[in-house]
Amino acid sequence: FPLFMTLVHLVIIFSFSTLTRFAMQCWTGKPRVTLPWKVYLSKVAPTALATTLDIGLSNWSFLFITISLYTMTKSSAVLFILFFSLVFKLEEPNPFLILVVLLIASGLFMFTLKSTQFNLEGFIMVLLASFIGGIRWTLTQVLMQKAELGLQNPIDTMYHLQPLMFLGLFPLFLLNEGLSVSTTEKLFRVSELSHLLYSLVTLSVGGMLAFGLGFSEFLLVSRTSSLMLSIAGIFKEVCTLLLAVEFMGDKMSTVNWLGFAVCLSGISLHVGLKTYYNKGKTHSDYACKYL
Repeated sequence: FPLFMTLVHLVIIFSFSTLTRFAMQCWTGKPRVTLPWKVYLSKVAPTALATTLDIGLSNWSFLFITISLYTMTKSSAVLFILFFSLVFKLEEPNPFLILVVLLIASGLFMFTLKSTQFNLEGFIMVLLASFIGGIRWTLTQVLMQKAELGLQNPIDTMYHLQPLMFLGLFPLFLLNEGLSVSTTEKLFRVSELSHLLYSLVTLSVGGMLAFGLGFSEFLLVSRTSSLMLSIAGIFKEVCTLLLAVEFMGDKMSTVNWLGFAVCLSGISLHVGLKTYYNKGKTHSDYACKYL
């Protein structure tokens, strides 16, 4: 039940965010930002909807496809994020940037080539999630980097996003999984306590991991860019694939490992260029101030 799992994770993330905000407020003595309804619905709702569709479709696709095919297809999100970053003028056109993205995308494709079992329905779900993911992270960057909204802190962003994400996903859950969840013996019609405890522990651990992942992602977006997040997230994809090989029995060929090397070269090129340009910008700013 991937949609039910996602809903539970959203509740856990919202609960952790609320508790953290309360603790921060008690510690600093300053009230946390709370957006008025008009601003909340106009500014946060588009990001929440895109995030809901991205996460929901991604989790749903695991019913149909393998981890390798998911990772290969989801890697195309880098291209969509680059496209929307250029559309929203969050990134400047740069031939090296395009080269980095192509290296990473092609490397991930080679890394998972011929190690997947193709399923059209799951493939379409992940491809659609990748496209929506490009919109999601671009909107998230705009949302978090708008000083007047006051959502630079990842905890505040997560607190405001989760309720709308839950409301957006709940109808889809009712339509596809509502009856099944209410009748399964592993959840609401449980016959053995061990099954229920296993489900609760699994969902809780997944929710805590989702909270940590969301916090780190939003923190990176608030400090850098959505494209940088996607490129940094390649390490997550690589770890996922390596774990799939180790524990799920996925087979890796020479072409796959060559793709791994191409992927890492793209990441290294981006890090090197980012460091070079930042250093040049720092020197330029210093020279301007000196003059």
